[in-house]
Amino acid sequence: MEEQKQQPQEIKAVSEVSLVITSPLDLLFNPRSVAIIGATPRENSVGGVITKNLLTKFKGKVYLINPKYDEVNGIKYYKSILDIQDSIDLAVIVVPAPAVPKVADECARKGVKVTIIISGGFSEVGEEGAKLEEELRRVVQNRIRVLGPNCIGVYNAFNGLDTFFLPEDRMGRPKPGPPVALISQSGAVAGAILDWAARRNIGVGLAVNYGNKLDINEAELLEYFARDSRVKVIVMYMEGLKYPGGEGKKLLEVMKEVSSVKPIVVYKAGRTKAATGAVKSHTAALAGNYEIYRAMLKQANVIEADNLTDAFDMAKALATQPLPRGGNRVLVITDSGGMGIQSVDALDMRGLQVPELSESLQEILRKQLPPLAVTRNPIDLTGSATDAMYKFVLDTVLPTSYVDMALIIALMQIPGLTANLGNYIIEAKRFNKPIVVVSFGGNEYVAKFESHLEENGIPVYHAPHRAAKRCGRCMSTQK
Repeated sequence: MEEQKQQPQEIKAVSEVSLVITSPLDLLFNPRSVAIIGATPRENSVGGVITKNLLTKFKGKVYLINPKYDEVNGIKYYKSILDIQDSIDLAVIVVPAPAVPKVADECARKGVKVTIIISGGFSEVGEEGAKLEEELRRVVQNRIRVLGPNCIGVYNAFNGLDTFFLPEDRMGRPKPGPPVALISQSGAVAGAILDWAARRNIGVGLAVNYGNKLDINEAELLEYFARDSRVKVIVMYMEGLKYPGGEGKKLLEVMKEVSSVKPIVVYKAGRTKAATGAVKSHTAALAGNYEIYRAMLKQANVIEADNLTDAFDMAKALATQPLPRGGNRVLVITDSGGMGIQSVDALDMRGLQVPELSESLQEILRKQLPPLAVTRNPIDLTGSATDAMYKFVLDTVLPTSYVDMALIIALMQIPGLTANLGNYIIEAKRFNKPIVVVSFGGNEYVAKFESHLEENGIPVYHAPHRAAKRCGRCMSTQK
């Protein structure tokens, strides 16, 4: 069975030169072989879910280690990683915390380059756990790289590497694209994000939760994703730093470097004094003064989100849309005057312009649009709107130098609109200007319209202020 599995494909660096697997972080995301220490056939247990994930999806060799078993369902189990003759790229450790240092030592002796320690019960639980974590640090230092402990590890939609121990009926797995990567300090938050993204057909190709970051930290993960050409936008969920001084300085340097290549969207939790204790008991990090973090993120030129939904709203637009080439002028097309007004307010609050179109351009529009249509910008097609009217406005105005991007409001409750409107909006991508769509409602026409746009790289939002914010963020990432 193992011989029939495909080897993972090499990834490409930003320069489009094939990445040769030489570093432990390469092996963390793209191993050729994985050993699960604590593998088990028991369904819905942590080790059981990881075992099933890797046996059914991973495109490399999988070795199961648990001294309780010799063979289950025709699959061999090993007593120790030292009993395996073949080389192992990645070890996933799922054993009780007190046993972890011994197991990690065996991995190092075997020559494993990197391990994911899923097990909790270390510095996040108090003094005794902190002592155990220090013992683990002494065991692994300069011998083997570690992700964790107290983490859920890595999800790679490209090669099937999935150590997220949440069953698929509880946590959906997103498709590989659009090219978004997630770095999360919290495992539960990472799982919830992936489930949320999968249910909404939002692609997240790579995700990692680093837990207590005994070794591998945010800065290294950012550097790794900067080199991966499959990743266009990096989203980070961050609670705090263990050592805000030196660790924060290094992270700031890396963020500055990476944000010059790819957008980084960060949601920093633990902003209030009330949340500080909760952060420390969660991942043994220090939330610190939020204003210091905020200043650091601003200095690093990263995009700060107000919440997780906001973070993925931004990532969705940045991953699918080109950057504005000229300026901050927005074409607004609507079939609802009220929604148009809301959009103008929201855009203006974010420093974006909704410029009035020239009289000559308005005259062209008036010849084809109904008498009651407003042609100044926002262009209000009223309740008489049809698919063809939207297409005409897009084809006439969007290619001109009057506007740099488009915010389209399409309330599909209007009888003149059909699913074909989605095709016209998708066709407008040929003008190479950012396009975002506002759609609101719950009927089947709305659902099909939104799904069709999202599947074809047009982000859809359910309120004008959310779409306007994405337009503003596209502007803020212009280099």
